[in-house]
Amino acid sequence: MTGTIIPVIETERAVIRPYRLSDFDAHVTLWADPQVTRYIGGRPFTREESWDRYLRFAGLWPVLGFGFWAVEERASGRLVGNAGFHDLKRRIEPSIEGLPEAGWALLPEMHGKGFATEVVAAIHRWSDATLPHDRTVAIVDPGNTASLRVAKKCGYRELLTTLYRGAPTVLLERRAPPR
Repeated sequence: MTGTIIPVIETERAVIRPYRLSDFDAHVTLWADPQVTRYIGGRPFTREESWDRYLRFAGLWPVLGFGFWAVEERASGRLVGNAGFHDLKRRIEPSIEGLPEAGWALLPEMHGKGFATEVVAAIHRWSDATLPHDRTVAIVDPGNTASLRVAKKCGYRELLTTLYRGAPTVLLERRAPPR
């Protein structure tokens, strides 16, 4: 899918846009924060690991036609997180391979303000209108009650608790409204 144009999505408080190379240091800060990584990997990421994730986010778009966006706070213009869809070919049962898997992460100062729900709802409006899939999935650590609430507010329902990398993981699904 070469030539994929990454859209810009705007909400009241966010600009959800393609990553820029100038975003990398803010991206490193996000993924080095122990509150951000508590339920995503369980430990802060190194600069090198953040670079791998950064390149993965960029590489998803031309290959899959979807991917992750940088999330910019509209008021300040600063990068405060990311959100989007990927297919990581995870070894998980039941398999979710081939389905867009939603994910999001925000700096701790953005937590508890409805910002994640605003962003996640916006990317799903895009996916509903654009992607050929009628179903998206998400996996969330069962202890991450904030992300579970965001997912449910955005139309996800819990399918089951399974294991991913030996740890309990909640698998959720969302059906796109009929077109």
